[in-house]
Amino acid sequence: MNLEFTPEEQAFRDEVRAFIAENYPKHLADFGMREDMAREDFVAWHKILGQKGWSVPAWPVEYGGTGWTPTQRYIWSEENARVNALMPLPFGVSMVGPVIYTFGSEEQKAKHLPGIRSGEVWWCQGYSEPGAGSDLASLKTTAVRDGDHYVINGQKTWTTLAQHADWGFFLCRTDPTAKQQEGISFILVDMKTPGVEVKPIKLLDGGYEVNETWLTDVRVPVENLVGVENKGWTYAKFLLAHERSGIAGVARSKRGVEKLREIATHETLDGQPLIKDFDFAKKVSQLEIDLAALEITELRTLAGEQAGKGPGPESSILKIKGTEIQQRLTELTLEAVGTYSAPYMGGVSNDNGSNEHPVGPDYAQHAAATYFNMRKTSIYGGSNEIQRNIITKMILGL
Repeated sequence: MNLEFTPEEQAFRDEVRAFIAENYPKHLADFGMREDMAREDFVAWHKILGQKGWSVPAWPVEYGGTGWTPTQRYIWSEENARVNALMPLPFGVSMVGPVIYTFGSEEQKAKHLPGIRSGEVWWCQGYSEPGAGSDLASLKTTAVRDGDHYVINGQKTWTTLAQHADWGFFLCRTDPTAKQQEGISFILVDMKTPGVEVKPIKLLDGGYEVNETWLTDVRVPVENLVGVENKGWTYAKFLLAHERSGIAGVARSKRGVEKLREIATHETLDGQPLIKDFDFAKKVSQLEIDLAALEITELRTLAGEQAGKGPGPESSILKIKGTEIQQRLTELTLEAVGTYSAPYMGGVSNDNGSNEHPVGPDYAQHAAATYFNMRKTSIYGGSNEIQRNIITKMILGL
């Protein structure tokens, strides 16, 4: 594997960097946490990319993709991370979109893919349930056929940003007599359908990002079934492989380490910059080493993808290490900020309309909230414990 970028790839980086500098919405740089944002803020960059034709770079060209190589897509993610750009949300672009264009009907493709590309239609994911998280196949939500409709009843939880969603993709049990994985179907649900109720869950960081979603006698047309009835587990695993590959977040973590070093240069310990403290510098250096190793692993995966190999069990490695690094990064940032983070431990910040002057430097305001919020990364997308089981079975053959 050649790790050097070609002149053509360097030229592509220059093109991307110039486009972002000229077109990224300036007001988005002022936001701290996601709970401060309106729906239009979330999709502003997505819509600009949709007009450019760059919103779904990983999709096949026939469905609106860019035709970029995996290396070009990697450069794209790096350049967006460099300016901390708010990327298109994954639920449509990276999750349900690939499921629809791979397994969906022509009618479903024509109806749903344009809205995902443009950013006009917001999607949410209905997988986890109160009693079915890591053991997702034990889900209880049912979809019973009634003529030309399914009637869905059940409860989903941790439905991220469902308060803004137009559509959702839900795993439902359509055959209660079959084995767990063999009786599940993948169904698209208009979130405005009577019987769909979204209730907020307040998180430890003080934000309202996830929800519980109740479905009570929700009637969904049969044509909203993706693929074949009772084969939804196959589509769910396909989706999760794509999701886990994107969770690694190498480019974002690289930018986070740069910011951490900046903070540790300004913060002091015993009259010296914190970054000169041996113990702290050792932790930062170990983080950078692990991140470099993860980057090589991701590039190796991309090389395999470029050779025609889709995301497989190696996506579990990216997910585990990527999320562990993200958590260590936010933990070290919180450590570097120190007592300046204390006023914001309850999720309180100057973004909520308070007329109080913020305490400490600007970088202190979101350190605690980000730390608490990132505790979730080792759980969502399939818990890291489950990913280790996948690696044990699928890679090591144990």
